[in-house]
Amino acid sequence: MEYKGSSVYDQTDFFKNYMTRRNRSDSPNNAIEGPIMYELIGSFQDSSILDLGCGDASFGKELLQLGAKNYTGIEGSKHMVEVARSNILKQNGTIHLETMESYNYPQEAFDLVTSRFAIHYVSDINSLFQEVHKTLKENRKFVFSIQHPLTTSSFASKESGDKRGNWIVDDYFHEGERKEPWIDQIVVKYHRTIEHYFMALKQAGFSVLDLREGTPKREDFSSEDEFMRRQRIPIVLAFSCVK
Repeated sequence: MEYKGSSVYDQTDFFKNYMTRRNRSDSPNNAIEGPIMYELIGSFQDSSILDLGCGDASFGKELLQLGAKNYTGIEGSKHMVEVARSNILKQNGTIHLETMESYNYPQEAFDLVTSRFAIHYVSDINSLFQEVHKTLKENRKFVFSIQHPLTTSSFASKESGDKRGNWIVDDYFHEGERKEPWIDQIVVKYHRTIEHYFMALKQAGFSVLDLREGTPKREDFSSEDEFMRRQRIPIVLAFSCVK
């Protein structure tokens, strides 16, 4: 069976296994992507923040504890929403059980829009970026990360298992739906070139301020072997944009 969007996270076994992987200190989320997001966001104190595909809202909890004014998380998985609401309980945050495609974006309501490893699940990024542009206040930031297009171009190298020993890059300019074997399930993602993301952002009215490919830093890893492995190919692509 194939799962699109956030639906796979409502499968109990997948959800449990994913959270175990996600919370490892050396997971790409924690050792590579997280530090990049904070670097690109910069100052966010007293900001009103919208987080698309917020997952368990652990990110939102951190932002609120570090001085964000308020936090709105958008998440399509019921399992994730339950955990997310418990994570920001008694804090100035709200979690909506919506997909980022179905959410009704208020006009010029937020100081910062973020999304972490979620937009590669969206089939139409042009419409999404237009909605994000609409919901941001003038001169405010949109910062997001995705799975690097070099890794979404082909999943043939995962035939031997989730932990790839080598990476096959193929069909890079053939954009569209990809079916990834992941944690004993098939998950649908959407492959696009870096150029496609850049042009879609420009067409929506954004100026791209910065870009990161997730260069690993030794101090962010507890395992030397994992650090060396992550130097072989980029697995994160992150953009910082301004309206």
